[in-house]
Amino acid sequence: MLQQEFVQTQTTLPERGVKNVLSLLSEGATIPFIARYRKEKTGGLDEVQIASIRDEAKRFDDLISRQLTIVSAIEEQGRLDDQLKNRITSCFNATQLEDLYLPYKQKRLTRGEKAKRQGLEPLAKMIMSQRGGDPEVMAGRFIKGEIYDEDMAIAGAKDIIAEWMNENANLRDRLRQMFERRSMLTSKLVKGKDQEAEKYRDYFEYSQSLSRCPSHRFLAIYRASREGLLNVKARPEEESVLNQLQRFFVKGHDACSQIVDETCTDAYRRLLRPSLENEALSNAKERADSDAIGVFSKNLRQLLLAPPLGAKRILAIDPGFRTGCKVVCIDEAGDLLTNATIYPHPPQKEQSKAKAKLGQLVEAYKIDAIAIGDGTAGRETEHLVKNTHFSKDVQVFSVREDGASIYSVSSIARKEFPNYDVTVRGSVSIGRRLMDPLAELVKIDPKSIGVGQYQHEVNQSKLKHALDDVVVSCVNAVGVDVNTASPYLLSYVSGLGPSLAENIVKYRSEHGRIESRDELKKVSRLGGKAFEQAAGFIRIREGKNPLDNTSVHPESYSHVKKMAKRLKVETQELIGNSDLLKQISKEDFPDIDSFTLTDILSELKKPGHDPRKKAKVLEFDHRLKTIDDVKSGMVLTGVVTNVTNFGAFVNIGIKENGLIHKSQLADVYVEDPSQFISLHDHVEVSVLEVDTNRKRIGLKRIN
Repeated sequence: MLQQEFVQTQTTLPERGVKNVLSLLSEGATIPFIARYRKEKTGGLDEVQIASIRDEAKRFDDLISRQLTIVSAIEEQGRLDDQLKNRITSCFNATQLEDLYLPYKQKRLTRGEKAKRQGLEPLAKMIMSQRGGDPEVMAGRFIKGEIYDEDMAIAGAKDIIAEWMNENANLRDRLRQMFERRSMLTSKLVKGKDQEAEKYRDYFEYSQSLSRCPSHRFLAIYRASREGLLNVKARPEEESVLNQLQRFFVKGHDACSQIVDETCTDAYRRLLRPSLENEALSNAKERADSDAIGVFSKNLRQLLLAPPLGAKRILAIDPGFRTGCKVVCIDEAGDLLTNATIYPHPPQKEQSKAKAKLGQLVEAYKIDAIAIGDGTAGRETEHLVKNTHFSKDVQVFSVREDGASIYSVSSIARKEFPNYDVTVRGSVSIGRRLMDPLAELVKIDPKSIGVGQYQHEVNQSKLKHALDDVVVSCVNAVGVDVNTASPYLLSYVSGLGPSLAENIVKYRSEHGRIESRDELKKVSRLGGKAFEQAAGFIRIREGKNPLDNTSVHPESYSHVKKMAKRLKVETQELIGNSDLLKQISKEDFPDIDSFTLTDILSELKKPGHDPRKKAKVLEFDHRLKTIDDVKSGMVLTGVVTNVTNFGAFVNIGIKENGLIHKSQLADVYVEDPSQFISLHDHVEVSVLEVDTNRKRIGLKRIN
């Protein structure tokens, strides 16, 4: 099977699109570039479809590599024939491939191997053939060495037969389907772990069909199992499995058949069940991982594309009680102007001093907005700020601070602020997040941002791979101002990476402002391929060519010039002029493919359009300070902080987030909460229940 054929089968995408995507990827093209600027070749495939082609191509290559390894290993044993080789090289299912290899795999000394070394394999074959005869008589011929009597000989033969059963690829495939479709997932509390496992109380005596267990529930059980708090099993009914084995191997009713029948039970309980149970749990884990990673990816995209306030002067506060609130002022570029510490909360309670200091800073540094971290003391600090008189109107925002502490101790933060401590760095990060969440959050490991679902339980390699894709997609969807972007933001631009990003920043510092996309070619080691991949996602504000501040790729500039020439206007007159653009038709430009023409016209209508919304202030209910203030029946406003498969978490203005279970999201059945609610949504909710002991608040969405 060829790679293209495999990918097409797995993705069910059009042949032409798959073929061209594989070709473009092999030439070094990136997913954002292919999705945005090669639509005519792909037929308009989106980033998700292109990523699936890339991933399936990688899986095909891995399978081919594994096939070669297995063939080589069996060949070295002198046991490879043409039929077996053909079965291996034509198998493109990783699990079945390992089943084919199982009989030839080098093992530790098993009971079956030991019996073979004692010369009992011929006896095992005679019994397995079930052609009549007395097993005792057969076994008598093998009493020698360590085999003292007939019972020992038959026991050894049964060990060999059990391993044959375990290594039978057809049987394993049939039983595997039973484990996948009919297994019951059960969990029980480990004796003596009652208090330690309190948060898993729902699963102390739990049973559900494995195939129907929701991903979030499975991952919770999986975590508890890893922590040694729950015993977990996943098995179909034993009787039905043993019936399957007996139909497979028992051929008659004689004494040999009786031995084979007995061996079926041993083979299943000792060899097949542990292996297939682990496999079924592993497959369920893989499915749950995929669901959880999908949820994380959606949330991360929404978080990265959160509404930016824009280039404003920000006063940012990292709240705290005993250690005080760290305050910083940053300018429109996000550079630190000054920092201070105020102590408005217990034990100092210096509220008057704190208000006076805030007023002085707002006036002295011409502050436009105040960003307050939403962690410990955030609600109290917000109340203080909103009750402070300022000499000008200043908007006050509560800003998500997950990951700010991670950033503050990172090498990136140390490089940016070598002369300041972690509290100052964290406060600056909070302020920058308000200005431009995307530009700031790319500096932090996505796993530390707190928008996932059991992210520490899922496959970390797959999680990183998926989240990196999301970051790259978001950065390139928004576009990057090459003259103000940090090297960390630039590194995610299609075709660049960390090294070229650093070179761009170095070029900026040595030569000043970059005036055109074409000037990027002067950057050290930024060659033609990197320029092709990156140019369309780079923005030059107020540059020499107005098209440099759009997503029109330089390779299409000539098309725009033709359009302007036909309409007898200058190129810049087309930008943002809907009336002129309406006069352009496909028939007038047969040399431009329809995808490219549509994209050019769309971009020229809204040049440099930012897909993100504008930041909005949310007013929390002033009555709430702690969970003790929350009462059933209250109607509150809040902001969505996380979306999972089972519902959405909402910040209602206190430390604990409330949960809108998916059954309370809408008046219709909700399968996927992300189709009904998104991160950052401002919602109105009613309080259904409050459990102060478990710190849980149940909510129902009203709007």
